[in-house]
Amino acid sequence: MCVRAKLDALDRGIATFMQRTGTPALRLSLAVIFIWFGILKPLGLSSAAALVEATVGWMPLLSPDTWVAVIGWWEVVIGVTFLFRRTIRVAIALLALQMFGTFLPMIMLPEVTFQPGGIPFVPTMEGQYIIKNLLIISAALVVGGTVRQGKSPATGSSW
Repeated sequence: MCVRAKLDALDRGIATFMQRTGTPALRLSLAVIFIWFGILKPLGLSSAAALVEATVGWMPLLSPDTWVAVIGWWEVVIGVTFLFRRTIRVAIALLALQMFGTFLPMIMLPEVTFQPGGIPFVPTMEGQYIIKNLLIISAALVVGGTVRQGKSPATGSSW
């Protein structure tokens, strides 16, 4: 076998592995991120708590610290629902609602999410933390695109 054929076979093998494991890896990654970061909020250990409290201060019914706990548990539920194929639709719906809220500081707290001095489009660390949610939305779109598939065509697995 020539070098070109060997490289092609290797490339096909790598691509097949990535196709077979990519979506399950995204689902597991989303679950870990939401469960881990979510549980930190009600435990009072989240570095994002102050940003959340500043964002939800206008919301009625609950105190800002209670809202932080509610949002944290909401995130845990999102993470858990990403673990099971049957609940992916629930995960996507909950995530869509949650993502709306995560972008609110960009509008409500520009002094916190963007660098001072009027320099546009230069986010602070908090702003970067929010902007990275675009990747989470994209990953959720990929995972959501699989909900009508019964079993993975590559593996026959329903995971």
